[in-house]
Amino acid sequence: MSVSPTQAKALERIRADVRAMSAYHVQPSQGLLKMDTMENPFRLPLALQKALGERLGALEINRYPGERLEVLKQMLSDYAGAPEGSAVLLGNGSDEIITLLALATAQPTANGRAKMIAPMPGFVMYPLSAQLQGLDFVAVQLTEDFDLDVPAMLAAIAEHQPAVTYIAYPNNPTATLWDEDKVQAVIDAVGEVGGLVVMDEAYQPFASRSWIQQMKAHPERNGHVLLMRTLSKFGLAGARLGYLIGPEAIVNELDKVRPPYNISVLNCETAIFALEHAELYADQAAAIRAERQPLIDALQALDGVDKVWPSEANMVLVRVRDAGKAQAEMKARGVLVKNVSAMHPLLANCLRLTVGTAEENAQMLAAMKESL
Repeated sequence: MSVSPTQAKALERIRADVRAMSAYHVQPSQGLLKMDTMENPFRLPLALQKALGERLGALEINRYPGERLEVLKQMLSDYAGAPEGSAVLLGNGSDEIITLLALATAQPTANGRAKMIAPMPGFVMYPLSAQLQGLDFVAVQLTEDFDLDVPAMLAAIAEHQPAVTYIAYPNNPTATLWDEDKVQAVIDAVGEVGGLVVMDEAYQPFASRSWIQQMKAHPERNGHVLLMRTLSKFGLAGARLGYLIGPEAIVNELDKVRPPYNISVLNCETAIFALEHAELYADQAAAIRAERQPLIDALQALDGVDKVWPSEANMVLVRVRDAGKAQAEMKARGVLVKNVSAMHPLLANCLRLTVGTAEENAQMLAAMKESL
């Protein structure tokens, strides 16, 4: 792309590290089976589509969002079973909440800039938010089997005294749900240095447990823990609604950096409608969970698959002999999957596959068998 001399000068006003970045790329998916972004495969039944459309059509979209946001916060608090004394912060997806957390905690320290710690490989938004908001990101490598390396985490926490530590529960892209005692050891260590722990439960509908139980059972031990979730995997990826639950004193401070009208009336009402029909979405999550192990078993039986990891999410991580070739061949056969090899050395030749319906999984497996 050519730029004029005046554009070149103007571009110099944009941070050099931003100019060196690549924008997030979404694969074109028209006419393809989309198994690369862990979306809920189920659409609303026609009757509920009509009901939601009528409700959204009746909204006063000429007005700024108002009291319905408080209704949504209470519904989310009740749905999650929030501990007593909790508050809820809403975000335009959990991505915005991650940005707000970095923005609120980015400040000079005795050792330079504030630090953010997370196990890696993990969610790419953690290091990106640190970079953009001015924190130093410290990656702590998982073990070769993607388990939490507790001694390494404790050492990093003691050395860097992070402002924010992320624990994805379960983790993306490995779909791992780490042992409670290992996670609690990390939380305790962060508490000793005076930091925040964010339990990122984006994939909670598909996991066997949630940290909310520990927060309620041991409130003092988890008093610096914030629980972050999204309705994307719940079934509303297009609505962009994330939420953070934590002690009121902490959440109220974080809320000060939130844009005042970050959640539209359309997103808000869609989320309220979905929570009014939570049983439907629970049934959808159960159907996806029921398909997960059969998919893993079928993948393990494929010639050319080197390893398949257990999953507590709506995704499966699989290692093949040539992930780049397999991804391209599957796309040629009409199926999109995610090649995560470049994300981290531990993910060499790994593909991340969405768990879909039985029909979608069968189509994906057929394409993969032919591609390997």
